[in-house]
Amino acid sequence: MRVLVGGGTGFVGRNLTQLLRSRGHEVTLISRHPGKDRITWNDLSHSGLPPCEAAVNLAGENVLNPFRRWSESFRQEVVASRVETTKILAKAIAEAGRPPRTWVLITGVGYYRPSYTTEYTEESPGGDFDFFSRLVTCWEAAAKIPNDATRQVVVRSGVVLGRDGGAIAQMLWPFRLGLGGPIASGRQPFPWIHVADLAGIVAHALEREDVGGILNGVAPSAVATTNGGFAQAMGSVLRRPAVLPLPGFVVSAVFGPERSIMLLEGQRVVPRRTLESNFCFAFPDLPSALQDILA
Repeated sequence: MRVLVGGGTGFVGRNLTQLLRSRGHEVTLISRHPGKDRITWNDLSHSGLPPCEAAVNLAGENVLNPFRRWSESFRQEVVASRVETTKILAKAIAEAGRPPRTWVLITGVGYYRPSYTTEYTEESPGGDFDFFSRLVTCWEAAAKIPNDATRQVVVRSGVVLGRDGGAIAQMLWPFRLGLGGPIASGRQPFPWIHVADLAGIVAHALEREDVGGILNGVAPSAVATTNGGFAQAMGSVLRRPAVLPLPGFVVSAVFGPERSIMLLEGQRVVPRRTLESNFCFAFPDLPSALQDILA
């Protein structure tokens, strides 16, 4: 099938594009810059949707960029990179003469309220208690189209782990130097997923016409993973100590109180509907995921 991918040049987008092409699909990227097998967001706004059977949006500014101060202008960039791009793509789909059969959006588990004990499935409430939860609500609302001909899927992703980007890239050198460890108490839940499985869930949603609605994009064992447990597992694979905690006040100083919540708190998320859709995780547990990424 022909698949249009917004944000396809990013970490998850590169992995998804490679997977889709390996399965024989034709991929066109939506990017800020023109190029081979690409269109720009301006092209999409002015010329409409190119012929395609499916559309995916992965676009979004890196919220945890440590080199960006958490200012009002950066907040607006974070929102626009997600909500406005989704609006542009949803509008193009709604107005297409031949709309795609499937429309997939990746958002985040920040929709669910942080908790040490509560387990969240796709039916759990959320989306209305802080900046990031409200962002996910607006983001998902922007994707809705009044078109029964297009099957709509939303994947709420956890922390994405992989070799060439994501959370691992930011943590690797402190751990290699023996300076790694948990963040603050380390007791906070750590909802994670291997990038190959996140790309796999999207491909699964595109290829299976019986899949629709909300899917939680986290590994099955992530519900029991804490930040401290993740640090220990990473140290074990790298054969390095992982005992130096990063104090919470340092995290707050670097990222700001509002943004640091993403690191200092977490959600216990269960991919119930994802598993019920018969998706098979390649990396269901943390040791296998980290061995693949770090070995």
